[in-house]
Formats: sequence, C-alpha cells, structure tokens
Amino acid sequence: MITIGALAKTYHLLPSEVLARGTTYDIMVMDVMMAWEDYQKQKADGNYVPKLSESELLQILEENKNGRGN
Repeated sequence: MITIGALAKTYHLLPSEVLARGTTYDIMVMDVMMAWEDYQKQKADGNYVPKLSESELLQILEENKNGRGN
C-alpha cells in the first residue's frame, strides 16, 4: 500500500505538497514502481515464488485430495 509519506519521500516533497499536487495516477505509478522493485529484490535474493494460476491451484488441490500429493 502506497502512503503519502512514501510519495513525499520519493519526490522530496512535504506530505502536504503531495496532497495538494498529487493525483491518483501518481499513486498508481508509485505502486507499480515499488512492486517492480520488490519483485527484482526477491529474484536477486532467491526468494521469488511465482504465482500459480487458478487452474494450477485446482490441479494441486485435486492431486492432494486423491492422495497423489507430496
């Protein structure tokens, strides 16, 4: 979750300036940027776990229900 403080710190503004001049587009861009940076850090640290699709999760569930899981 993006906060006014994070935007203010990133752009070297006071929080009141962010509130007065910022838009929802600014928040969206900041959110995407922070998610990308987090993804890159997880990959570099070897901690990235790819998200599974719904069908993949259902397949795993069915395999475990049928006793074929780990």
